[in-house]
Amino acid sequence: MTMTTTTDFFDRPLTSRWPRDVAMARAAEEYDRLARALRELSPQEWERPTCCAGWDVRAMAGHCLGMARMMTSMRETMRQQRVAGRIARERGGVMIDALTALQVDEHAGLTTDEVVRGLEEVGPRAVRGRRRVRGPMRRMTMTDEGDGSRVETWRMGYLVDTILTRDPWMHRADIADATGRAMELTADHDGVIVADVVAEWAARHGRPYDLVLTGPAGGTWSSGRGGEEIELDAVDFCRSVSGRRPAAGLAGVWVPF
Repeated sequence: MTMTTTTDFFDRPLTSRWPRDVAMARAAEEYDRLARALRELSPQEWERPTCCAGWDVRAMAGHCLGMARMMTSMRETMRQQRVAGRIARERGGVMIDALTALQVDEHAGLTTDEVVRGLEEVGPRAVRGRRRVRGPMRRMTMTDEGDGSRVETWRMGYLVDTILTRDPWMHRADIADATGRAMELTADHDGVIVADVVAEWAARHGRPYDLVLTGPAGGTWSSGRGGEEIELDAVDFCRSVSGRRPAAGLAGVWVPF
């Protein structure tokens, strides 16, 4: 269940909270961690279903590779957007679904080793491509359908610096969930990502709260007095606010990944 927000959070386009050096460091590390996680999987684990409907681990990895590849150059970004736009027009549906389906389809013929090597090679190029997005382009706005309750307006810099790192991070969590493997977690990487999610979550609902997140990526946050008390594993909290786990109250306030 998603709780509707009641603040003026949406009165202006969403922007990234991270300085560029922090954003790019987290991006580089996340691409590395995703590739390492995939490298460890057995052939059977690549076939495990994930929480994303219709995607097994193999398909999810193909999407992640395609999304990283999209950011390696403006030419590749425009190519994927153009093809996905045509698919969306011909088949109906929303653009992001057409884009992710394209990314899965374009990498379906690769072996699992080729997918991993592709991520290892493309990751650093994607970071460089994201770093090159500057000035007027970062300030451009785009719309996102959010959780379906409202259309959100994002600065392009928010997508480039924040969402494109949250996305592979959450899919790494999805893969850990699907395979039963432990997710590699540290305070200096995953904790930074989780803290950013918490800051946005708190701004979205604007209500008093006391939040305790456990595990290596966790921490303690609070605002106001007499608010809802929440204690969860840090990854489970992020999966809740992403809509992947049923959640009531403030834990059901949606945050994009």
